[in-house]
Amino acid sequence: MKHIKLIAAIALLVIGSACASKTVNDVMADPHRYADRNIALRGKVIESYSVAGTGFYRLEDTTGRLWIFSTKGVPRKGARVEVKGKIHDGFDLTSVGGFLKLPAAIRERIESGLLMVERSHKARS
Repeated sequence: MKHIKLIAAIALLVIGSACASKTVNDVMADPHRYADRNIALRGKVIESYSVAGTGFYRLEDTTGRLWIFSTKGVPRKGARVEVKGKIHDGFDLTSVGGFLKLPAAIRERIESGLLMVERSHKARS
């Protein structure tokens, strides 16, 4: 019985840390540490641009701001969300495909080349 409890506790720990919640500052301070890893961020959407469910939104938490790329719909400006996805450093906008023609103003705003490619997002209260 003790072994079953120990295995269950370890499984919960592994599952819980598989997509650990971080802050924008954590990511910005050490992007290579989080590159190509699934993480979760929470914050408020301060900018939102989409065409046919694909687009970008800018997430702000108490520590900073980060652009998110989504093919699963873009939350509205002002929404509070938890987003899960992978961090990409040195992201090239041409890699999102020729189908998404972004205005120059948006391309220029993603100046760092650091963004999250969303796997999912959900509204928070």
